Amino acid sequence: MITVRVCQNKACRKQGAAKVLQAFQTLAPDDAAIEPSQCLGQCGNGAMVLVLPDEIWYCRVLPEEVDAIVDRHLIQGQPIKAMLYRKFHPN
Repeated sequence: MITVRVCQNKACRKQGAAKVLQAFQTLAPDDAAIEPSQCLGQCGNGAMVLVLPDEIWYCRVLPEEVDAIVDRHLIQGQPIKAMLYRKFHPN
């Protein structure tokens, strides 16, 4: 099962994380678990999204980008390289 964690800590919430979480909850397929998360330790790069078990990190996610993540990554299984958090995905 795919789990999507969306940071809801102070810094990420200031960058729209509540709306990102809401978009995932609305758009994600039924077989994906969408979870609000405590701080993911990457403050200043939010809204942070972590997809498990893939261990794929997305940074600075905007609510309007969630549809693309859901379609390409959660449904088609293809992470969106241009949106990946470079600290953990340098290539």
